[in-house]
Amino acid sequence: MQTITIATRESALALWQADFIRQQLIIAYPDLTVELLGMTTKGDQWLSAPLKEIGGKGLFIKELEVAMLEGRADLAVHSMKDLPAHLPEGFSLPFIGFRDDVRDVLVGGPGNVDTLPNGAKVGSSSPRRQAQLLAQRPDLQVESIRGNVQTRLSKLDSGEFDAIVLAQAGLSRLGIRRSDATVLEIDQSLPAPGQGALGIEVVAGSPVIELLDKLQQPAVARCVTAERGISAGLGADCALPVAAHAVIDNQGLIFLRALVAAPDGSQILRAEGRGMDPEGLASDVVENLLALGAQSILDDAKAN
Repeated sequence: MQTITIATRESALALWQADFIRQQLIIAYPDLTVELLGMTTKGDQWLSAPLKEIGGKGLFIKELEVAMLEGRADLAVHSMKDLPAHLPEGFSLPFIGFRDDVRDVLVGGPGNVDTLPNGAKVGSSSPRRQAQLLAQRPDLQVESIRGNVQTRLSKLDSGEFDAIVLAQAGLSRLGIRRSDATVLEIDQSLPAPGQGALGIEVVAGSPVIELLDKLQQPAVARCVTAERGISAGLGADCALPVAAHAVIDNQGLIFLRALVAAPDGSQILRAEGRGMDPEGLASDVVENLLALGAQSILDDAKAN
């Protein structure tokens, strides 16, 4: 292949991610021409309602997948935390890597979650973040906030919210540094599966897959695969308060932590495990969560 086209959303962060992969491909293959195809998705257009009310994460990738099926693009670059646990038939995810900081960050307010004013209004569209915030501070008013990073920050700065919660990876990649930003440690806010990592989606069997061999990062892929196994095993999507994070320990084993929470933070179930096989490990941790009563919590979250 002499020319590759990357389908991408047109937000600043999505364009940064696509251009980053473009640069990596050119470094690996200096004679390769890599172009970007910017697109607006339905998820970008509907900003007035939480994702769970308008169709979930898939709204951000449908148009990109159509472009690949029609031959207008060869691949799409995604934030792994925004990619559904199961891809549509006919697509594959041959690359997961380039992971940045996995942590959440609280922007606004004096200091950390503990020092927010009583009843502070915090913006977050993530049930996972909402549940963990309310578990620490039941008095907080956690309300949905949609839009790209800059839009959310402008809503904070205009006084619509006392604070908002974002992914640190997004701020880092956009070069945004805020004096009012406080990173939330893993124990305080367990991340979304895949948070901070990039994924490349292609049509199954695409010749692009061979070109990605030079970019592979197996350790990142193993960890994110284990994390996504939690979402898949629980039948969870962005509408449910599920979190997972994995690292490789000093013995080469995957150490996986996961949680399921009630949306109001009144219940949080946690499980963890170690293993070599990402899928098998995820299955074991899912079984542990279910044994603790995770299904009842998830059913209640779906009903509400």
